[in-house]
Amino acid sequence: MGAPEPGTVGPDGPDLVLVLPDADATRAFGRALAARLRAGDLVILTGDLGAGKTTLTQGVGAGLGVRGQVASPTFIVAREHPSLVGGPALVHVDAYRLGSLDEVDALDLDSSLDDSVTIVEWGQGLVEALAGDRLEVVLERPRGAGGVPTDGADDPHGGRASEEEAPEAGERRVVLRGVGQRWADLDVATLARDAGTAPAARPAQQS
Repeated sequence: MGAPEPGTVGPDGPDLVLVLPDADATRAFGRALAARLRAGDLVILTGDLGAGKTTLTQGVGAGLGVRGQVASPTFIVAREHPSLVGGPALVHVDAYRLGSLDEVDALDLDSSLDDSVTIVEWGQGLVEALAGDRLEVVLERPRGAGGVPTDGADDPHGGRASEEEAPEAGERRVVLRGVGQRWADLDVATLARDAGTAPAARPAQQS
């Protein structure tokens, strides 16, 4: 298989990185991404508490034109937002408290996968088997960006403050990786332009 074209992600190609200056830019990126999503797509979001996973999903929900406020579904685990515009529903999952594949299977996500866009926060290592093709999105936010504390008592995940407590300030880095042929032609340069940002070089990892 040949290498992906410059400016595209995958299949199984190199990571692409975008820098988003704040929460508004993160939502704008979500709206731009939504224009490229279709029923059957699985998006896995990974990142620390406060990185912007729910913020990005809010943008996707706005872009898809779904009903209801997109918020962390922590206590419900999975929430479906029907489309108001005749498009696919958004199934928003928070897998933070799921500790096994059996618990994922109990959600029966595969029953709605073909008809919906499914976004799973904290899904890495748990939901990859749902679809051979998926978009993996890693959100990175420097510690202290936006003043996110580390001992928020009201954090629904327990022990640390969520992104909802200081959502607007702070830069995010978004790393995209497409897995499978579905994402072979995702043009990140155009996606970045539509989101009002630009691809960024990922710094070399230290050995």
